[in-house]
Amino acid sequence: MKCPFCGSGSGHIRVIDTREVTDGIRRRRECDQCKQRFTTYERVASMNLLVVKTDGRREEFDRDKLVKSMRIACSKRAVSSATIEQAAQKIEASLYSLGKLEVDSKFVGEMVMEQLRDIDDVAYVRFASVYRRFKDVDSIAEEIKHLVQRKRREEELKNQIPLPMSEE
Repeated sequence: MKCPFCGSGSGHIRVIDTREVTDGIRRRRECDQCKQRFTTYERVASMNLLVVKTDGRREEFDRDKLVKSMRIACSKRAVSSATIEQAAQKIEASLYSLGKLEVDSKFVGEMVMEQLRDIDDVAYVRFASVYRRFKDVDSIAEEIKHLVQRKRREEELKNQIPLPMSEE
């Protein structure tokens, strides 16, 4: 392991704190050379899941790539790293629970959009605009219109009073 700040080797890095988290172990570390602190996560390596790209290429599923793309969509938004990590964990768990060796990249993208839609509307639109490759402003406006309609429907359903069940 190397320090992400100064590049010092593992002989100069010590563990300050270790905690169990939902999907593995979180370790807080400090570099003896530059005195910077950083966090690492350890997870059990699971079966190799391949993502089939639109051009037919196959890439190994990369959780870090997933998190990075979500961070980019959420940049300068009030979304915590923990929220992004939780969403990525949900997506990863869902993918592995399918029990398949390969998943379509479109399926993964849709799962990311579903998570982002629940987290932050702007992050969702940012991700969707890149993922869906909107051709013009009208197509982005149409996506926003659908998002607003969906949010309204969800709000209406949440505020509805359930009908009493009649006993006959």
